[in-house]
Amino acid sequence: MDRLLASWTAVVLLFLYLPIGVLVAYSFNASRLNIRWTGFTFRWYAELWHNEPILRALQNSLIVAAGATAISVALGTAGAWLLHRYRYRFSGTIQSLLCAPMIMPEIVMGISLLVFFACLGLQLGFLTVIIAHVTFCFPFVLVAVQARLHGLDPALEEAALDLGARPWQAFWLVIVPCLRPAILAGGLMAFTLSMDELIVTFFTAGPASATLPLRIFGMAKIGLNPMLNALSAIFVVATVAAVLGFERIRRRA
Repeated sequence: MDRLLASWTAVVLLFLYLPIGVLVAYSFNASRLNIRWTGFTFRWYAELWHNEPILRALQNSLIVAAGATAISVALGTAGAWLLHRYRYRFSGTIQSLLCAPMIMPEIVMGISLLVFFACLGLQLGFLTVIIAHVTFCFPFVLVAVQARLHGLDPALEEAALDLGARPWQAFWLVIVPCLRPAILAGGLMAFTLSMDELIVTFFTAGPASATLPLRIFGMAKIGLNPMLNALSAIFVVATVAAVLGFERIRRRA
């Protein structure tokens, strides 16, 4: 039975990661057609860093992801604490409404946000993209922080208040350090989702605020481009580094 489970696990992992391995390997392929292996080269990485549209789109993605992550962490942490600390009449309904963007189809969210911004008269740009990304990112932070709050000892806050701390001091100096792993996990999830988002960004971005997924999608529609492999390989390395870094921070915490 153990061998069967180990074999099944190996098959699943192979199915998940073999395409990524092939993609990373072919990012070093000298062939422009990217169909057969013709030799090893760093040419596509060099051309990638000299491609002005891609670098500009990467800069836009980082700006949007940083802004959306910062706002999502603040809103998600505050919302989780308020729902945990206080009891509202319709707290269950509020919880469901806050988590609805996590399961709502992206095409519906993108169109609804586009109509909403048009009604407000907002010009599509960085502001609209950040607002749109916060809409579906902060519930992930809220859920992660809520899970941590449920396992938190309420005596910690009571002890801080008994020792003379004000409520905001007890929250900032006692509760927030205990929530740091959950906040980091939610922030990492929000940053990853924002960097990866395509459909919602397609409806809410302007010409000057096009992100990297939009640029990649436009390049992929034209045909296979070796620079896409190189760019994807960089994303894979960056994701692995972020996960390892978070795991190290979590263990220290």
